[in-house]
Amino acid sequence: MMRWNYYENVLNVKNVGNLGVIWSTSLTRPVQSSPAVMDGVVYIGGEDQSMYALNAATGVILWSYPTGWNVFSSPAVVNGVVFIGSGGPDMDALDADTGVLLWSYTTGTTQFSSAPAVSNGVVYFGSGPPDRNVYALSAGTGTKVWSYATQGYVQSSPAVANGVVYVGSSDANLYALNAVTGAKLWSYETGGGVYSSPAVANGIVYFGSYDNNVYALDADTGAKKWVFQTGFFVTSSPAVADGIVYVGSYDNNLYALDASTGAKLWSSSLDGYVLSSPAVANGVVYVGTGYPSSNVYALNARTGDMLWTYTTGLYVESSPSVVNGVVYIASDDGNVYAFGLKK
Repeated sequence: MMRWNYYENVLNVKNVGNLGVIWSTSLTRPVQSSPAVMDGVVYIGGEDQSMYALNAATGVILWSYPTGWNVFSSPAVVNGVVFIGSGGPDMDALDADTGVLLWSYTTGTTQFSSAPAVSNGVVYFGSGPPDRNVYALSAGTGTKVWSYATQGYVQSSPAVANGVVYVGSSDANLYALNAVTGAKLWSYETGGGVYSSPAVANGIVYFGSYDNNVYALDADTGAKKWVFQTGFFVTSSPAVADGIVYVGSYDNNLYALDASTGAKLWSSSLDGYVLSSPAVANGVVYVGTGYPSSNVYALNARTGDMLWTYTTGLYVESSPSVVNGVVYIASDDGNVYAFGLKK
């Protein structure tokens, strides 16, 4: 996922400072899951062991599905189906309109963090402890197509591009797997676990590592293009837009890097660690921060200048979605927020 909404034309650098809360909906427990917005509905999981569908305009809960486990994973919504890791061992497929369970596949994990990616009728995802696999399932039936065993937990979310699945593992590797067969094409070893989810753009795969670095590799061969060192862990997933890579670090900074060279264009010092993955839309980059702050930010994507901020009740580890002039994000304070321009 590139986390770039190319079509956003409502919010911009000049008016984003007028954002205000349109609605907030309490899910009673912390929410680390990131919202997926589709056809006027916000889909998101909560740590109250439920998956939710909310009206995107009002925040009213349309349905909820009890997973039996806290939901840390973020959903994918494709062709009227919501795919979500339950937080326990199951990957569930739910009817997007009703929340009715269509199928469920049980893995060997006790905790899902990897968000599913859906491509060409196949659902790809990683499995957490104690399982160590990348899975590919039929999106229609939940039947296993293949699995690939890494040497560590797979909490990174896969990116699928040009017939290749790119995904990180706690074994410090980024893997490139054949999307049809699961065969390993190549792997690249970093100096720490890869929990960041990769972004693929213009033949390059970008991701962060627990060794404090951001990497850019040739998507075909795995050859290193460049490495940029931050001051701490990088578990935030990059967004790539207009030749710039945006990524956060536990060193409390959001970075903008030249996508071709890795040169730092700017960095913005925020008030807490950046686990949230940035989203870019119409010249603005949005991101949340965790300890010791609880903020959502909007910054000028070209300069890093602060344009807007909002303080929630607790850490923001969820990642924003920007759709039709509204910014959707969740917080560990238990709320899902929708921010739009004040009337």
